Amino acid sequence: MNKETTPWNPPVADSMSSAVEASMYNSIQAILRQAASSCNKGMLRWTLHKKVETHPSNSVSLVRVLVKELEKSSHIPCNLFQRVYECFKRLLTLPEPYCTIALRYMRSIKMEQITPGALYQRRVIAEQSLRNKHFPQQERVFVFADPAVFSGPLWQAVRADLVLTSPQSDILARRVLLHTLQAGLVKACHGPILTQALEDLGEDVEKYFQEVVLAVEQSIENGEAGRDQYLTRLQHIYSDILTSANQDPIAGGSLSNTPLPSPEIQFHLWTNEEELWNELVNFTLNISTSERNSMYQEEEEEDVSKRVSHLSVDSGIEKDLSDMGEREQRNPFTRSRSPCFRGRMKPEDKMALVQENIKGPTSSTPLPKEEGNHTARIVMMGDDRVLGRLAKVYHSIRKREAKHLILTKRVNLQIYYIPVTDEPIVNSPESTSQVGDRLSLASFLGRVDPWYESNIISLGAMIPKLAGTQSSHSRSSEPNHFLVDVLSYYLRCGLQPVHFTLYSVKISVSGQTGSPVDDVFVSHLDAEFPESKTLRENLRQERSSRRRTRKTLGTCGVVVSVNYSKVSLSKQEVVQGMSVMTCGVGISAISPNETEGLDFLTVNFDSTNPRCCTEIRTQNIKIRILEDKTFTVCLDKDCRRKYTHVQSIEISPCLDPGYCLQTSSKSKFSVGEERESGLSKYMCKILPLPINTFTGINH
Repeated sequence: MNKETTPWNPPVADSMSSAVEASMYNSIQAILRQAASSCNKGMLRWTLHKKVETHPSNSVSLVRVLVKELEKSSHIPCNLFQRVYECFKRLLTLPEPYCTIALRYMRSIKMEQITPGALYQRRVIAEQSLRNKHFPQQERVFVFADPAVFSGPLWQAVRADLVLTSPQSDILARRVLLHTLQAGLVKACHGPILTQALEDLGEDVEKYFQEVVLAVEQSIENGEAGRDQYLTRLQHIYSDILTSANQDPIAGGSLSNTPLPSPEIQFHLWTNEEELWNELVNFTLNISTSERNSMYQEEEEEDVSKRVSHLSVDSGIEKDLSDMGEREQRNPFTRSRSPCFRGRMKPEDKMALVQENIKGPTSSTPLPKEEGNHTARIVMMGDDRVLGRLAKVYHSIRKREAKHLILTKRVNLQIYYIPVTDEPIVNSPESTSQVGDRLSLASFLGRVDPWYESNIISLGAMIPKLAGTQSSHSRSSEPNHFLVDVLSYYLRCGLQPVHFTLYSVKISVSGQTGSPVDDVFVSHLDAEFPESKTLRENLRQERSSRRRTRKTLGTCGVVVSVNYSKVSLSKQEVVQGMSVMTCGVGISAISPNETEGLDFLTVNFDSTNPRCCTEIRTQNIKIRILEDKTFTVCLDKDCRRKYTHVQSIEISPCLDPGYCLQTSSKSKFSVGEERESGLSKYMCKILPLPINTFTGINH
């Protein structure tokens, strides 16, 4: 992160807080200056302790000052590493997801203790795509902003703040060398002299960069037993650099600052939904559009000419074998195969897909060493509407991957969400944050994750102000990196997913022949009857004002037939049917004040008669209009995803396309047998949409 600001604690303008920080700063500096005197140091520490004990609110200022002091150093002392490690060890007794987070950071700390400088080096190499022979990991950040929220000036302002010029590769290589050597050698390294020596080397720095990367990776592979050998190699590299640059190999001195550069960010105004898929494929395969189309054509031809996975349907009897041979002679291209596996798949790739579906479609699957070296971090900016569009595209990607394993075995997909809306922000009594009507998903994420509530949701009110302040930024000599710092912090620390259930909706349109239209939604579906639109709006206004007038009393509305399975504690399905007179239907996957239970829908039927107002909870529901009329369906509060002249809708949890293809291929050869078998019984049936937060939620 850039060091100008700390994203979770922006600079405080209040004079009292500044005075407290100044007092804390003086106390910290006094302790550091008196490090040699144990007596004075003990008294100073006790005084500082009493300041915090007497006024606990001072702890915030203390932490802020300590972080600033820590950022001035290029390394973290080993004893501090160990104390933090012990703290995380105690967190392992907590339930999911906290123990998972603790374990992840324990592993990182242990790696840094054994191989100082490894975390920084790997982070820079992956985020900046630095070429090397020993650590092939690559990461790319794609930010997609919804044009429904981001107008021209706002889009330009946010793009200017996020898309920064990355340092050149030779500068980054020198920075990696400087940080790694200082982290490993500490007092035996003279930072300023090493900095000058690296600059004097010019292009020759590449050789030493490759040596340091190799040393780090071998040290990680050897574990604790190779720590001494690693430090010895760093000492040799340090001496060689100074000698090659005609610098005196001074034993030690002060250290130089090596700030961690922000990741390279690609910013897109998401006008074309196919753009997300294209960016993922181009990043993962590093090929052009024409090459990608050619690859698809080759795979289709291979499907026809080559048997991928033959399902045995014979009994071993000679007659069965001959019958099957005759069928293949009549139509050699009709073969029983599993559509989930490609012909060129290796056995380890098949196992990777099995493991992915056992753990869930978004888990980080261990892959062969030469593959799976890409991480795509997808950041969505907008409100519920942009996540609704993402849900549709994500389902489409999974559908493609079920037929063609292009991305699954090569890229680890991570999804992030920064809520921004163009509607007025209102105070919500359910939450301490300010949210709008189209930020129901963000509100839920804030309820389950306090870090997300404090650090990310607050951006929703700040980002729209950027367009108005862009001119002042352009006149300022010091650019404001607050937004990119917060995003970097979120990308690097928000690694625990919250899974939102996707719902499939089949829409039957009047006058349309053939199968119903298939779509998905993640947060909301709204059914509106044109004849009752004004009546429904009046009813909502009355509910908001908590009063009812005589004019709206009655039984006005449209009669619909409803069939649904009732949600019960026993998880047993109870099918119920009824007829309801309503002027509108609202179906929500996010319930206010809920922090759990994302596996059901709340269905509300609006009616002018209080006794007819009905709310049900279900996972599967079918609504059909009984009269010779139609209605309008809007998905995820997005007018761009609106269907008119609708006669009926059928909603159910969205099945994973890979599971569907696997079970459909089995059903061809399992007459009268519906039970799951083979790979399908280990696969995740329901397709969730994973959004990363800091703590996540147990799923």
